[in-house]
Amino acid sequence: MKLAVVANPSKYEVKEVLFKAVNWAKNHDITLFINKEICDEMELNGSAAIQKTESDLDSIQASDIILVMGGDGTILYTARISKDIQKPILGINSGRLGFMANTQIEDLEPALDRLLDNDFTLDKRVFLKATTQRGDEFHALNEFLFTRKDSISMVNVTAEYDGSLINTYWADGLLVASPTGSTAYNLASGGPIVAPGTEVFVVTPINPHTLTTRPLVLNSTRPLKIKIEKQQNEVLFSYDGQVHEIEDFPFEVEILKSDLTFDLIHLPGQDYFETLRNKLMWGMDSRRNRE
Repeated sequence: MKLAVVANPSKYEVKEVLFKAVNWAKNHDITLFINKEICDEMELNGSAAIQKTESDLDSIQASDIILVMGGDGTILYTARISKDIQKPILGINSGRLGFMANTQIEDLEPALDRLLDNDFTLDKRVFLKATTQRGDEFHALNEFLFTRKDSISMVNVTAEYDGSLINTYWADGLLVASPTGSTAYNLASGGPIVAPGTEVFVVTPINPHTLTTRPLVLNSTRPLKIKIEKQQNEVLFSYDGQVHEIEDFPFEVEILKSDLTFDLIHLPGQDYFETLRNKLMWGMDSRRNRE
């Protein structure tokens, strides 16, 4: 088995995770493909278990499974650079929340043993695809965002679904989130949690001016068209935090479920709703702890 390591060295716990993974690989005669910059920064030179590569993408291409060490941001980065390769990914949490990075440091070695025994299933997460009027394509695992730039003014964003007008939103912005992204910015903006694998996306206005404007859950196999006219203030379009400069107006994108998937490794004993309860304190009621 060949394992790629994609790591965020800015996370203070990553070094401990890397050392544990290297020791495990050495004891099991496993090769770890790691970007040489990470090796140098983390002082991992000299181990027979490590094969240095020129980039994270080179590591991914050379491997069977990807170990992602960091937080959900590192997983989104990995999803972006490997979206056309689709290799299984084990997320190891070295950040704060780590909702998708569901394996904790103390569980690393048992988790790696599970990989060696092929004792896991794949949790297939689907990307969303946005296509502009010029044919440019963008993929997002979490969300597309249309929002104001360097301004306190609201923006106007028009949304149509399957040929029917939904609304022209007057708000700080508009989110279109996948089920995976429903627990990220969407949740913070008042949108609903959607279980993975559900064929929907969520349209969530950010601080809308009208109190009656609420999030919508729509079938992701039918087209959602977002249109932005030229406005007094600049508007940003981003996909999983990556900004695309809008040059021509009106700017239009059509959003649908993508054919691309992101395959998260699901280990025995891991449960989505348990993760909600433990990491997001979902459903927690302090009254239950009172005597």
